[in-house]
Amino acid sequence: MGKGLMLASAVAALVGCTTAKGGFCVVSSPLRLSAAAINALSDAEVKALLAHNRKGERLCGWKP
Repeated sequence: MGKGLMLASAVAALVGCTTAKGGFCVVSSPLRLSAAAINALSDAEVKALLAHNRKGERLCGWKP
């Protein structure tokens, strides 16, 4: 993942949540990948994906 895309993802994650059921929860959904897709990701991409899903668990009630 390029630096620009990583930065854009981080900014979107920070500005997208206004309430527990607003912003982020309305426009986001859990990211679920196959084992093969996960194996192709860099460590930084895996970290970003996990952070996204954990944020959704915390704010939106997503189940693992």
